[in-house]
Amino acid sequence: MSTSKNILVLPGDGIGTEVMSVAVEAMQAVARDEGVTLDLEEGLVGGVAIDATGSALPKETLERAKAADAVLLGGVGGPKWDHLPMSERPERGLLGLRSGLELFANLRPAMLFAPLADASSLKPELVSDLDILILRELTGGIYFGEPRGVHVENNERVGVNTYIYREHEIERIARVAFQLAEKRNGRVCSVDKANVLEVTQLWRDVVTALHAAEFSHIELSHMYVDNAGMQLVRAPKQFDVVVTGNMFGDILSDVAAMLTGSLGMLPSASLAASGKGMFEPVHGTAPDIAGQDKANPLATILSVAMAFRYSLEAPRCADRLEAAVARVLAQGYRTADIAGSGDGVTLVGTKAMGAAVLAALEESR
Repeated sequence: MSTSKNILVLPGDGIGTEVMSVAVEAMQAVARDEGVTLDLEEGLVGGVAIDATGSALPKETLERAKAADAVLLGGVGGPKWDHLPMSERPERGLLGLRSGLELFANLRPAMLFAPLADASSLKPELVSDLDILILRELTGGIYFGEPRGVHVENNERVGVNTYIYREHEIERIARVAFQLAEKRNGRVCSVDKANVLEVTQLWRDVVTALHAAEFSHIELSHMYVDNAGMQLVRAPKQFDVVVTGNMFGDILSDVAAMLTGSLGMLPSASLAASGKGMFEPVHGTAPDIAGQDKANPLATILSVAMAFRYSLEAPRCADRLEAAVARVLAQGYRTADIAGSGDGVTLVGTKAMGAAVLAALEESR
C-alpha cells in the first residue's frame, strides 16, 4: 500500500503528551510493516495553545485539521486554566474542532479484554465478553444550543443552556447506528428522556420513523437515560449499539468505561460524513499523574487503531494494533489503573507499556 496519509497530531495537555508519543511510535511501526506511508505533523490545542497563542483553538490548527486525513488528540484541559471564563477554557478548543470538522458521530466502544475481567468494578460474569458500542451525537444538543450563558434577572443570576435538536441531525446519527448494527449483532437501543423533554420525544419519533422506513430488519428498543445508566451496571451485555444525544452520550460512555476496567482502556472516534475523523482516548488529561510515567497509553493506541480502520483505509494495521494490545495484557503487563490484584501481573509505566506493544507488533510480523 503506497498511499500517503496526512495525520495531524495534537498531544494537548496533561498526560496527552505522554500517551501520544507512545501511540505515535506504535502507529509508525505498524504503518512501516504494512507499507502505509504517513505524513505526521504536530499542532497546538487546549491549554498549551492558550498559553502559546491566547486561543484554545488557533486558526492554524483548525486549518491543518481540515486538511488532514485524520486527527489524533491526546486531551485538553486542567486546573491551570479553570479560572478562565467558560468561553475561553481549553475545552472550547475541543468543541471547536468537533464543530469545525463537522464530526457528528462519536463512536465509543466498550470492550472488555479477557485478562481485565478482574479489573472491572462489576462481577466477571456480568462483563465477560462485553462488547458495546455507544454512538453519541456530537455537534448538537445542549453543548451547542443557543441562547446560553449567565445573566442577571430580578436581581439574581440565572444560568441558561438550550437543548436543541433538528430532525436532520437526529436522522443522520440514527442512520449510522443502524448501519453499525448491521455489521454487529443487529440491535440498537435509542436512549432519550422522552417522558419529560420534548426535544427527546422528537428524537424518539425520528428514530422510530427511520427504523420503520429503512431498517426494520434491525431490532430497535428505546430506553430512558436514567434506566439506561442503571442497566449498564445491572446487565450490560443486553446492549449492542446504543445511540443517544450529546449530553447523555457523554455521561453513559463514562459509565461504560468502568465496565471495562478503566478509562485508560477506552478509545473513541469522531467521524464526519466524509469519513474523516478525530481519534482520542476517553480518559482526559489526568493532571494528577501528568509527567510521572504512570498514564495508561492503551486507549490512545486503540484510538490509533480506530483511525486506521475508519479514516485511513488500513484495517490490517487496526487489527494488528488491537491484537498487540490483547497480547501484552495476556502477558500480564499492567499500568496502575488496571493492575487489579491477580497473580502474574507486571506493573509498568507509560513508556514500558508502549515498549511492550512495540515488541508484540514485532512478534506478529
